[in-house]
Amino acid sequence: MRIYTKTGDTGETSLIGGERRMKDHLRIEAYGTVDELNSVLGVCRVLDQQDLPGIFEALLPALQDDLFVIGSDLAAPQASEIDADRINYMRIAPERIAWLESAIDPLEDLVGPFKYFVLPGGTMLAAQLHIARTVARRAERIVVALAREETVSDTVIVYLNRLSDLLFIMARAHNHHRGVADIPWKGKAG
Repeated sequence: MRIYTKTGDTGETSLIGGERRMKDHLRIEAYGTVDELNSVLGVCRVLDQQDLPGIFEALLPALQDDLFVIGSDLAAPQASEIDADRINYMRIAPERIAWLESAIDPLEDLVGPFKYFVLPGGTMLAAQLHIARTVARRAERIVVALAREETVSDTVIVYLNRLSDLLFIMARAHNHHRGVADIPWKGKAG
């Protein structure tokens, strides 16, 4: 089977369950942005692996796995009558939020509370984690907009919110690990 199917040539795509939507629909935008975030985390994994030992080598793949589940969750509308025995899809479990929080706490303890706004930067990995954080925030905004129009799992919204917090603290932790200071925002110049 070829990668091109030509079924999307008119600007539509299929959701899990077969329902067709325009490619610019908020639902497609939501799981597309989650997919983009997953790709950004793939770059973070490569950068982490170059830093021996990688301090996030267990965390980053688990986050990518969760994002795949969230993509499936968003691609299978909850309001539709989907035959779960016939169609393979997953929903993100609420327990994953507690898992994110358990990943945040020790990193926050390591770097301490932040006392000023932090500009993205520092190490290459920290800068990339900040990009991931902003994509996570965008995904969250799109999912919130979608939730005003259609049923969306509350767990997805909370997960994306908590994930952006984790990515922020991971960026700070990597700077700390490498002995690079966070870049404080100093306000307007002049």
